[in-house]
Amino acid sequence: MEVYLDNSATTRAYPEVASLVAEIMTKEYGNPASMHLKGVEAESYIKASKKTIAGILKVQEKEIFYTSGGTEADNWALMGAAYANARMGRHLITTRIEHPAVLKTMEHLEEQGFEVTYLPVDSLGRVYPEDVQRAIRRDTILVSVMYVNNEVGTIQPIEEIGALIKRIDPRILFHVDAVQGFGKLRLFPKRWNIDMVSVSGHKIHGPKGVGFLYIDDKVKIQPMIFGGGQQKNYRSGTENVPGVAGIGKAAELIYRDLDEDTKRLYGLKKRFIEGLGQMDQIYINGPQDEEGAPHIVSASIAGIRSEVLLHALEEKGVCVSAGSACSSHKHTVSATLESMGIDKQLMDTTLRFSFSVFTTEEEIDYTLQCLYELVPMLRRYTRR
Repeated sequence: MEVYLDNSATTRAYPEVASLVAEIMTKEYGNPASMHLKGVEAESYIKASKKTIAGILKVQEKEIFYTSGGTEADNWALMGAAYANARMGRHLITTRIEHPAVLKTMEHLEEQGFEVTYLPVDSLGRVYPEDVQRAIRRDTILVSVMYVNNEVGTIQPIEEIGALIKRIDPRILFHVDAVQGFGKLRLFPKRWNIDMVSVSGHKIHGPKGVGFLYIDDKVKIQPMIFGGGQQKNYRSGTENVPGVAGIGKAAELIYRDLDEDTKRLYGLKKRFIEGLGQMDQIYINGPQDEEGAPHIVSASIAGIRSEVLLHALEEKGVCVSAGSACSSHKHTVSATLESMGIDKQLMDTTLRFSFSVFTTEEEIDYTLQCLYELVPMLRRYTRR
């Protein structure tokens, strides 16, 4: 049996998305900047996707800009906004548990003379709005807080944080990395006082290599890619039409039955956590209930290094992750788990199990049976 429980790393594309992408690549392959019929047809896909995404977010179509993925969207939001608003101030705020696409960009901005405040989190990975309030200064120009943590699934109070920021100073920009939240939870940037939102296609059963950045029409931001002036001169380069159409279709499908799918995912999460509870010395990191995202379970399985159990599960046909896939090729300490105060020995035993709309109860039960078999055996082996 093959079980894929690494959906926070990437997802299997919807069949409808795969068919649409293939059709555009082989039949509707025009350049959207061309004036002939092929170009017009290609442009129509870009417009249709913008309409779909803008409708989901309740924003204007002209506020959606396509990127190569979530990393570019994060980089552009932070650097583009920081450089464009540097005259107003050079102080930025973020958290210690952000994705590397945010943290590495903040480090770069520090090298460029900006000052960054990194907010702490509690034992469940939550950021307190009060800490955001205390960190804001007269020269603060940007706050960036992720919607859902990619390692432990903590949902941050972004609506409350957005209201707080704008109450203190409406000029301060609020960016949200929603790569793990979009498609799993509702998101309303206008209502929640969010100025910029980053999203990636391959996290929502769309193609890899495409994402988008929502930028409120009032935001002052610099382009980071220059060229032919596509996307209103903000993000040059011929649009990835198959990818753009694919992310639009994926967004449409994942939000079509969102409430029903979310309820089912929370059920799978509860079933899995209860199953893990049948074994000794297994610790769940982050919220275990609906205060956390419906699709992520981080578990520290004491006594077994994560890489050992990961490969043992792989031999049984179960694919999981030893933390964030973006840093899994090198052994690094998890900034998220460290910030949550997780014991270092447990950090080395942590696996992330992440579900999708395709995950079934049978797959959850099979994974648990594999763990019931492997964990005692590997612990005995480790003790020798």
